[in-house]
Amino acid sequence: MTHPSVELYESGKSLPIIPSCEHFAGSEKLIGKAFEMQRKLGPIFDITCDCEDGAQVGKEVEHAKMVVRMVNSQENAYGMAGVRIHDYSNANWKSDVDILVPNAGEKLAYITLPKASCYEDAKEQIEYIQLTCKSTGINREIPIHILIETHGALCDVEQLATLPWLQVLDFGLMDFVSGYQGAIPASNMRSPGQFEHKLISRAKANVTQAALSNHVIPCHNVTLDLKNAYQTYSDAYRARNEYGFMRMWSIYPTQIPAIVDAMKPDFNELEDAQGILIAAQDASWGPIQYAGELHDRATYRYFWELVQRAHFSGVKLQDEVNKRFFS
Repeated sequence: MTHPSVELYESGKSLPIIPSCEHFAGSEKLIGKAFEMQRKLGPIFDITCDCEDGAQVGKEVEHAKMVVRMVNSQENAYGMAGVRIHDYSNANWKSDVDILVPNAGEKLAYITLPKASCYEDAKEQIEYIQLTCKSTGINREIPIHILIETHGALCDVEQLATLPWLQVLDFGLMDFVSGYQGAIPASNMRSPGQFEHKLISRAKANVTQAALSNHVIPCHNVTLDLKNAYQTYSDAYRARNEYGFMRMWSIYPTQIPAIVDAMKPDFNELEDAQGILIAAQDASWGPIQYAGELHDRATYRYFWELVQRAHFSGVKLQDEVNKRFFS
């Protein structure tokens, strides 16, 4: 029986299937704690080792070398650790790439580019990463994430979404609001304002539209309230269901399960998806009737992506589904 990942995508490109949560950690201690939590909860979230805000001024090289050591260590049990490098305007970004790619390029889950001010800046950074891969014998494409947090990046977001190796467009709320120099009140960095202010709402919608129309995952900004897990859950739920974001940042351990739970597929829809995929495979992926409805390859693709995202979220699936599609 043909696997859905082989059978269903001859007609076009699909969205990447990656975890719905991305946890930021800036120091060796916090990265180690994140790895420990990942081993405890399972591979349901990525870890971003932060070489931008995490690095002390004057110790950027030492910090990047520490990240290399952590990414290559046995603590990185699932190989789900990426890195955020310095932004284009900071002279250290090339040094970050020169250290990280040759020494950890085979294991890096992704590289995040912050504070792009325009398409050309991000393009140059990606081309430098590609050149470094080629010159050092790294044959894989390292997924690229780009942070949309400046006026220039938002203006160029449609172009940015077409760049090679791109996997995620991140929305950075705090820097975006700061860029308005007081025109948007600081209260709109929190909920409910972040979802209701017209300029922020428009920006979020533009990011998700650009990302999804180019088969890229849109990722939502952090929740500032660290200790209120329900606030994180509520923000993640609104981001997913009102704007189409499919991933969200975490900056505190208790935010991780809240984000994952909020972005899990609907249980009833997931039950139907599993039954439909089993019946579809039995019918060699031809049209079927299921619960009085007609289904074909278009709906099969939707339900297969739904089931994969549930799997990445740690949702318990039917034994037959695990046996057929994930064993």
